[in-house]
Amino acid sequence: MQESENASEIINYGKEVEDLFISFMMSKPDLFVRCKGILKSQYFDNQQNRDTIAFIESYSTDFSSIPSVQQIKAITNKDIEIMEVEAAKHDLWFLREVEKFCQYKSLRDAILASPTKLDEGRYGEVLAEIKAAVEIALVKDMGTDYYANPKARLEAIRDGRGQISTGWKTVDEKLYGGFNRGEITIFAGQSGTGKSLFLQNLAVNWAQAGFNVVYLSLELSEKLSSLRIDAMHTGFETREVMRNIDDVHMKVRASQQKSHGSLRIKQLPNGCTSNDVRAYIKEYEIQTGIKVDAILVDYLDLMMPMSKKISAENLFVKDKYITEELRNLAVELDILCVSASQLNRGSYEEVNFDPSHIAGGISKVNTADNVISISTSASMKESGRYQVQFMKTRSSSGVGSRIDLAFNNKSLRISDLEEGADDAVVASSKTMFDQLKKNSVVRSKEKIDADTGEITKITNHSSKVDTSEGAAALFSLIKKKSI
Repeated sequence: MQESENASEIINYGKEVEDLFISFMMSKPDLFVRCKGILKSQYFDNQQNRDTIAFIESYSTDFSSIPSVQQIKAITNKDIEIMEVEAAKHDLWFLREVEKFCQYKSLRDAILASPTKLDEGRYGEVLAEIKAAVEIALVKDMGTDYYANPKARLEAIRDGRGQISTGWKTVDEKLYGGFNRGEITIFAGQSGTGKSLFLQNLAVNWAQAGFNVVYLSLELSEKLSSLRIDAMHTGFETREVMRNIDDVHMKVRASQQKSHGSLRIKQLPNGCTSNDVRAYIKEYEIQTGIKVDAILVDYLDLMMPMSKKISAENLFVKDKYITEELRNLAVELDILCVSASQLNRGSYEEVNFDPSHIAGGISKVNTADNVISISTSASMKESGRYQVQFMKTRSSSGVGSRIDLAFNNKSLRISDLEEGADDAVVASSKTMFDQLKKNSVVRSKEKIDADTGEITKITNHSSKVDTSEGAAALFSLIKKKSI
């Protein structure tokens, strides 16, 4: 054997090759340690060799060392030839070939098991197992040498895979710069609060910043999503867009030419999986030659797991797998990934949200890197306000904090508040609005007659009020008093 990149590759993994692999591992024990993570006894077709590898695996797990050749002979009756010189000289060849051996055997097993699974409709499992087999590899990346070059390390983060701005300065400040590739962020809100609007605004922000963005809708049609984004680009109300087609065309084209970013809108069927998303992204990149930087999935609750048969009623487990699979996809493709989720019915009487208010429970929160809740009311929308609360941030200390964002009812654009905007007024009106939401109650208090000292009870019935009109009036009143 010669140590070179052009050395002959093994094609037939017969008993002789299996014997050679075992001899190498026993002659130089560190070789077994290096390939233990991918090596399985089931990959060996010869039964005696299979038993030998199984015994070595079990022994190394129990005693943190490999057994002697005498022990192996006693247990499996396997005679092993020790070749220390050859193992030391050709160790790189061995590692390359054993990696290919494991890939081949794993792929073979996945293909042989696939007919039954395909008949049962378990397509996701088949694809996942084949993908896992192809990706089997020895660990070659030794990680980051922390002390080696701190400056180069930090510059690489800043210039390469550093945080990417959301387009909202106040949100970026809470996240120490923005979102990261390979992570998943979830915007959570009650029905009708504007989850899709936030994702669409984020898509526009990134496209205008020069990124290649894919917006995947599982609910809204491509036409409606495009119409909303037309309004965001042009400032026209959605009902005015069709009356100003030429102006909209020029403004949208000018925006794209200025930023050089791209935005693709695609409606996927309700119940699609991460595999469907992966397949679409790959096909899109092949057909267009565009490398996708970010995907926005609207929204996560409408997806299904790809590798497990789970009842749609078991939201906790279902959402756990979906979130993990979507995040794994973000890591695999090295992209930004943002989705949305519903808040449950228990959130409607709350002002401060926590993971218990997420539909499906904490399973998706545990996996997500950032979870941001959205809250608003009719009066807040009329006054041009949204409020977001950071329920979870993996890379910052913003958990629990809130910020207000401006909302343009006409263009549907969400932006940072203008400098000098009175955030305290918004917070005060929000608190009072919450108080007005409560049902009428009966309160009793005691009154003492100043002359006689007689005590009488006075019952006061507080009436129910129109919360939206009451909050709007309070907001106006507080704003006037604060000026």
